[in-house]
Amino acid sequence: MWQTDSLWFEVAVVMTIAGVGSILLGHFEEHKPKWRRLLKIAIILGAVLTVSATLGRVWAFGLLALLLVVVLFLHAWWLPKHGVNGWTGEPRERYHELIGHRK
Repeated sequence: MWQTDSLWFEVAVVMTIAGVGSILLGHFEEHKPKWRRLLKIAIILGAVLTVSATLGRVWAFGLLALLLVVVLFLHAWWLPKHGVNGWTGEPRERYHELIGHRK
């Protein structure tokens, strides 16, 4: 029942990360349409599953680790360097200006 030797394990890991990320950092993507947010998850899931099926699980989790490092870099260093709180995304106007979002 609890075997981890199938691609469903990767699906569970990616979807868990997406769920937690959406809860904790979803306010950074409020301005994006829902279809685009869903597409991002589908692309990441597809990439991880493709890498896992072709190169192996270690490479797939390496890809996930690389993506998480990029997210940490952006939120912990790059956003604060540009005057935006990396946790709350405030001031909201500055964040939208920084990413080029037009209302």
